[in-house]
Amino acid sequence: MAAAIIYSIEFTENVMKLKESIDENIGMLFKAPSKLTLSSLSTLHKSNLGELDQASVRDALIWGNLALLQVQALIVGAVAGFFSFSEELVFHPHSNTYSESMLVIVASMVCATLSSMILGTFMCALIIVSRKFRINPDNIACPMASALGDLLTLVILAVCSDFLQKYMFTWLSTWMFVILAFSIPLWARLVWTNKYVQDLLVSGWVPLFVAMIIASIAGLVLERYIKKYQGLAVLTPVLNGLAGNLGSIYASRISTRLHSGTEEDYKSSEKTLFLIHIPIEILFLLFAWWLDLGHLPLGFCIIYFLDSIVCVLFTLILTKNLTLWLWKHKYDPDNYSMPYITAIVDVVGTGLLVLSYSALGMLNEKIEKHH
Repeated sequence: MAAAIIYSIEFTENVMKLKESIDENIGMLFKAPSKLTLSSLSTLHKSNLGELDQASVRDALIWGNLALLQVQALIVGAVAGFFSFSEELVFHPHSNTYSESMLVIVASMVCATLSSMILGTFMCALIIVSRKFRINPDNIACPMASALGDLLTLVILAVCSDFLQKYMFTWLSTWMFVILAFSIPLWARLVWTNKYVQDLLVSGWVPLFVAMIIASIAGLVLERYIKKYQGLAVLTPVLNGLAGNLGSIYASRISTRLHSGTEEDYKSSEKTLFLIHIPIEILFLLFAWWLDLGHLPLGFCIIYFLDSIVCVLFTLILTKNLTLWLWKHKYDPDNYSMPYITAIVDVVGTGLLVLSYSALGMLNEKIEKHH
């Protein structure tokens, strides 16, 4: 909901284009517990299994994971920025310069590193507090981190890109890129000397980048239709974010059960998660109607609600089968399931909305012809 409000703010034309091109590529870092990267997800399950009870282990895990987050965020942020600029270069070959390319890449890296640092710190604190009060972090950490992550990512990206645009034709972006790039091996050294997260430095990159490629499909679809269909920019982050949150909570619960050797009540969990999303969607639609976000007619609100039901059902089915399949084939779901789930949900959710807008448009045309 907060993301929808941010989407309604009018930025300058260049900043808006930048936000549209980058957001879908790096957003997968911060969606659901996906708003935390692979190391934080691993920490989440370690806390459930009692490995944070010792102060020395807890401190090593926290600092190691925060350092790992920086390595992942900087590398993925740079790749996402380069990928976004490459898309613009292909589709708009005469509208990009070196200065614009550095602006896109640096904005992406700064957004990724700051968001991951803030969210990682929040996640670690939340896990410790949950452990202290005997609360399962799977049930609260994922949605809270997701809600904060969507808003935080958009705000940082908007502010950073707006600031860098003022100095676009100077060497500021280049120097910032050099500093950020040289910081990667420093963070990597901290991770490599930490025995608790050392293995994560070389594992988990494949699902992260594959998920980025999958999520970029949703970004291309969104970029193509965002101006054609009014309200798409408001509905997309809410639909995809909520479905991704529920899928991540479910995957986290299943993974925790698998690691601890206990059974998960799949039917009960799926029923609870499905029912949770209904009042949230209704509340969002009322909120959007009250603030006139996206100028949504009543008919499309009903269609959107049906889309959300389909998307959530698909997400829950996908999450269960994918997580169990990964575990069966000796892949740690902590490292593999979250990026894939959130990326696939982005594509499915965006596709459902575009199809709904298209179907509604064709229906309106037929009605107008009859009149």
